[in-house]
Amino acid sequence: MSTAAEIKEARASGKITDEEIERARAQIGVPQPAKLDMHDPKPSQMGISHFAFSFGDDNPLWHDPAYAATTRWRGQIAPPTYIAITGVNETPAFDAEQKKLFRQLFRGVGEYVSGSTYEWYKPIRPGDDIFYETTRSGVRVEENSKFAGGRSVHLTGRQLNVDRNGAPVAMSETLLITAERSGSKSSNKHAGVEPWIYADEDIAKIDAIYAAEETRGAEPRYWEDVEVGDLMQPLAKGPLTVTDIIAEHLGRGMGHYGHGPMRYWWKHRQRLGGFYTKNRQGVPDVVQRLHWEQDWANQVGLPLPYDYGDMRMNWLAHLVTAWMGDDAWLWKMFCQIREFNFIGDWHLMEGRVAGKRRDGPHHVVDLEIKGVSQRGWVTCPGAATVILPSKTGGPVTLPEPPQELVRRGAAMMTEAAARKRAGAER
Repeated sequence: MSTAAEIKEARASGKITDEEIERARAQIGVPQPAKLDMHDPKPSQMGISHFAFSFGDDNPLWHDPAYAATTRWRGQIAPPTYIAITGVNETPAFDAEQKKLFRQLFRGVGEYVSGSTYEWYKPIRPGDDIFYETTRSGVRVEENSKFAGGRSVHLTGRQLNVDRNGAPVAMSETLLITAERSGSKSSNKHAGVEPWIYADEDIAKIDAIYAAEETRGAEPRYWEDVEVGDLMQPLAKGPLTVTDIIAEHLGRGMGHYGHGPMRYWWKHRQRLGGFYTKNRQGVPDVVQRLHWEQDWANQVGLPLPYDYGDMRMNWLAHLVTAWMGDDAWLWKMFCQIREFNFIGDWHLMEGRVAGKRRDGPHHVVDLEIKGVSQRGWVTCPGAATVILPSKTGGPVTLPEPPQELVRRGAAMMTEAAARKRAGAER
């Protein structure tokens, strides 16, 4: 058992303590109240459009209500990964003991989104009432992390989104790796990585990929016309710039840390001073700036600033929805974040049809998808399952969620209603 002084020293030095690991394990299965409102808590026309804009997806189904009204959805719907920024959490505030259990974990360490698994059951439209619940669903420790060096903890979190009746809309599980920042320095994993320099002809080749991109849109892609081995139309993403990071925040907000500018900066420092370090001018700034500031990225052992893992998950979903067309349904997606995507890197998002089958009433194709950087790194491999319309079987029907999620969704709304009634009776 570590002493209080040893725990304090470990936190100050960016070390992961045994006490924090045990506390993370005790959090499994406990619904967590939201610390902040979602960026677009009640789905809105502009919130949906801004989200799609943030990762370069110009599909009119996400942006143009007049166009969307002509599709089978009869109106604008949200891109699949929009579930990350919408909904209301009605989990009650923690009591004193729960606050102790959930007080900030792993202060001063690096956090890296490593991958996500998604399932989608119905579309989200502007004006919908969406509710969500988050829980810790897994904890695993690596003493010598292959990802960043040093000790790391793999934290899996589940988010369940439901409608006002408790019917599941989507479910996602995200793996977050927390790693001792000293490990990035000592592992020397990225020694020799240099900024990528582009000649005009390099940019012209990337431009040609952008020019050739197509959104399938209103033309149905029928199950009968797809063959195993078919290649998907590739997408270009990048070269990554700080402008792209800014656009990510435009669509997603500032993130779950709750920091902001000016007086918000001052107020946030009063609560989470450890989230700030001084920059070269002596100004306390968020440690999150390693996504755009060279100096700080170097100090934590990385050669360059890098993207957010969520950005590449959005890119993979964009690849699939552009290929499948308006009449199809993206049912499941899995993706990993295996390597860094540094500022200046660019990605080719590509995929192939790996399987074709019937799943109950659904005509399904399984896709292998990935993003490959100009360095030759497969930074984000993944897979997706798409329901396609059939010439003989008819249009797509939406998938049924697992009964475990149906039961939990109904319980969420029943519990919330009971709390409201109890509050009204007081």
